[in-house]
Amino acid sequence: MFSKTCEYGIRATIFIASESYQNNRVGLKDIAKKIDSPEAFTAKILQILSKNNIINSIKGVGGGFEIPKEKMSQLKLSQIVTALEGDSVFTGCGLGLSHCSEEHPCPVHEKFKSIRNELAFMLENTNLEELAMGIKSGDTFLRY
Repeated sequence: MFSKTCEYGIRATIFIASESYQNNRVGLKDIAKKIDSPEAFTAKILQILSKNNIINSIKGVGGGFEIPKEKMSQLKLSQIVTALEGDSVFTGCGLGLSHCSEEHPCPVHEKFKSIRNELAFMLENTNLEELAMGIKSGDTFLRY
């Protein structure tokens, strides 16, 4: 459903949030290892997330990536997805056609529309804080 960029971006953001909750900044190598992503690819993703004010990048000794605790309850998964993929997840055709609409639907338009709407609802109503708390408590995991 999501591109690799988006999958890794969501994983990285959740990991950074869970570490930030414990007042830790994390470096690129730790993030890439934890989310099982190539370092160079992870660096590009983190740069996008930083430019979109989803994560903070602190340079120098003691630097790394972080998300202020007070910001986590306001950050929605939809913001991460939009920063990395634009609005295609919310508006795109289920078959990837460039011209699919209510007036000129593709063969799966009606069925895919309901799935896309449910996905959009979930992304818009899930905040980073609840996901970070799941990692922190051990109820959820980013990898085995």
